[in-house]
Amino acid sequence: MAEADLDAVIRQTAKAQTRALMAAAKKRQAAWVARAAKAKDKDAKARFRFMAKSTLLNATAAARRLQNSADNAADAYGRAMKKAMEEPPAKRPAKKKEDA
Repeated sequence: MAEADLDAVIRQTAKAQTRALMAAAKKRQAAWVARAAKAKDKDAKARFRFMAKSTLLNATAAARRLQNSADNAADAYGRAMKKAMEEPPAKRPAKKKEDA
């Protein structure tokens, strides 16, 4: 990956993190659904189903925010590199040698 564009690496990393986040959320949702199936009373079943639904909704929102942040960072990096390529290098003032 020595020659890889950093913006592509940013996007790939975000996709991997998003996949991991959604996989964990689906596991957690399955656990809540299993608890709902084992629940004895109607209120407990409803509460566990609500938790399962909320888990997936919140994870989806977090994944969307993660992906948007990564896209913004990658786009900003791309714009900065494009601007740096267009601008001539800034000249540094010559250093003065002091005679002692």
